[in-house]
Amino acid sequence: MSRTDGDQDRPRAGADGGQTFSALLEDSAEDLYENAPCGYLSTLLDGRIAKVNTTLLNWLGHRRGDLVDRKYFSDLLTVGGRLYHETHFAPLLRMRGEISGIALEMKAADGTRLPVLVTSTVKTGGDGQPLLIRTTVFDARDRRAYENELLRARQESDRERERLQQLTATLQATLLPPTLASVPGLNVAAHYHIASADEVGGDFYDLFPLAPGTWGLFLGDVCGKGAAAAAVTSLARYTLRAAAVYDPDPAAVLGNLNTVLNHEYNGHDPRFCTVVFGLLTADGDQGAFRITLASGGHPPALLMRADGSADYLPTPGGQLIGALPHAHIATTTFSLGPGDTLLLHTDGLTEAHTAEAHTAEAPMAGADAGDGDRYGYEALLDFGRALAPTTAEHTITAIRELLGTLGTGVDDDTAVLAVSVPRPDREEQQ
Repeated sequence: MSRTDGDQDRPRAGADGGQTFSALLEDSAEDLYENAPCGYLSTLLDGRIAKVNTTLLNWLGHRRGDLVDRKYFSDLLTVGGRLYHETHFAPLLRMRGEISGIALEMKAADGTRLPVLVTSTVKTGGDGQPLLIRTTVFDARDRRAYENELLRARQESDRERERLQQLTATLQATLLPPTLASVPGLNVAAHYHIASADEVGGDFYDLFPLAPGTWGLFLGDVCGKGAAAAAVTSLARYTLRAAAVYDPDPAAVLGNLNTVLNHEYNGHDPRFCTVVFGLLTADGDQGAFRITLASGGHPPALLMRADGSADYLPTPGGQLIGALPHAHIATTTFSLGPGDTLLLHTDGLTEAHTAEAHTAEAPMAGADAGDGDRYGYEALLDFGRALAPTTAEHTITAIRELLGTLGTGVDDDTAVLAVSVPRPDREEQQ
């Protein structure tokens, strides 16, 4: 039978053919060891080098005769690598019989350092006794360069985030009044809780004089976050102050703001906000203030009376400011007498999550059962009733403590503004 072309490529049977095929296999195995893409090293149990392949010799710039039977594996390591080898690597290898993927640095003949990943295995004899240690060395220079690049990128990212946070904090500060106006016979306190240092919030407030014996105050919340919300916040603040000088009637002030926002943001990216605006006027010799509040879709203000009662002020039906060409503005007028405190707030407080602030066995006092894990309006009302009678300073201090207990559950910025009339017959609560 004639041979096929494939048969011609195979070693022929017989003594000569068998020897040739065996020689090829032996040569291939030796060449694979010597010129493998990784370094190979065999040492005696005491670490003395017994065999090393050409790849590792080339990496380190050594001659075979310089290492075999003359050097120990630890001699090829840097000072830090030798310490790690003696204190961790070698003891773990003796205990486990194998250790893999250890990052070390080897010292080349010219003094340079070679980052490597080392895997070592203890070879045992038929009786189970250890005979020598086989070590595989992988060149980790590309990995080290990759890790260094990742570290550099992360450091640059951290620096960029710090710059962004500084810019955010600076921009946020420009959207809030540096100080609130001093009103004779009225105590004022405010607080702004920032939910994230990475984003500018849209909450804002202010208290400012309008005429002798008359002041304006407002507190609002722009939809969204970031630069776009900051632009709307800035526009809203300055529009409210300018509109109040032109016509201090609270409904007219919010009506003007609605016109400006609706005209400015009536395209593909509409912007709106909720706002409560108040006009304060000193009311006679009793130390009281007459206050008219106008609300454009804003959470109701909380009034805590000197007699210990607390209730929300009714401003039903007020619509979002800027959403429609003509918004319905709800108003209410009341007297703030000695011992009374008025609290304005944004919905970052009532919509805060409470699940992280308590356990199922010990729920937070006052949390609304109907609002799931939200703090809610009923809880805030109970909070106010527990505080009354109180002062502006005491109210804001208590709110700050409350926000602290809610922790990361407060995922939206929160602004609070409180005004109170001191009681002349006794010192205010501290």
